[in-house]
Amino acid sequence: MKTTGPGQSTYLLLEVIALLAREQVDYAVIGALAAAVHGVVRASMDADVIVPLTIHRLSELQTACIQRGLTTDLRTGDIDDPIPALLQVSDVFGNRVDLLAGLRGMDADVYSRTIDVPFEGAALRVVGLEDFIAMKAFAGGPLDLADARRAIATSREALNSELLLRLAARFGKDALQICQQLLA
Repeated sequence: MKTTGPGQSTYLLLEVIALLAREQVDYAVIGALAAAVHGVVRASMDADVIVPLTIHRLSELQTACIQRGLTTDLRTGDIDDPIPALLQVSDVFGNRVDLLAGLRGMDADVYSRTIDVPFEGAALRVVGLEDFIAMKAFAGGPLDLADARRAIATSREALNSELLLRLAARFGKDALQICQQLLA
């Protein structure tokens, strides 16, 4: 489905995901859409996706987006940035999808733990519960921690605490400590 106006970033996401499939690129939806899947409903004007791409490969994807009439902005992080690169994809209505080229500390198996969520005849591959909470702990902001708390409260019985702590440890001792506190 194509976007027809503003406020339709999820439809733009479907277009970007179709492009990722053609390019044989793995992905995981993160951010507010993933939060909603894990029991935390909040508004967002964009869609966030993490992809296992180098900056060069992200640049090639940028070209493919431009060829489809989309606007892009490729940003690279510095040495201290936990996100090596980000490709912002938007349409004429201002809908936006952010493609993050990895996240420092993220487990490479994150893509094998995604959850397929049906949407408009397609399947969105949403980051799994434990990865979602570990990423939120790593981000560490007040909204991130509130999201992690709500996700734990909503899905405690389904939560694999051992996996969560292992994933959090990959992000560093602060993320691990936060997750230990959230589980207590």
